[in-house]
Amino acid sequence: MSEMTTQILEESLGKTVLVRLKGGKSLRGKLRGFDQHLNLVLEETEDSTDSENIKKLDTLIVRGDNVVIISPPPR
Repeated sequence: MSEMTTQILEESLGKTVLVRLKGGKSLRGKLRGFDQHLNLVLEETEDSTDSENIKKLDTLIVRGDNVVIISPPPR
């Protein structure tokens, strides 16, 4: 993982991020932690794949090899 990626993720800790996964699933939650493999810990997570039927999921650990995109909050 690049130094810039680490910096952006560290700045996003405690803030809401959008995560897209393989298979098309979208999650939104507060980033609580990450590691060099891009494994993520998200709190207050919602499955926002279907915008008309958002599901609350609480705390999740997302395996890094399933992550396609992490969208940090606006600066």
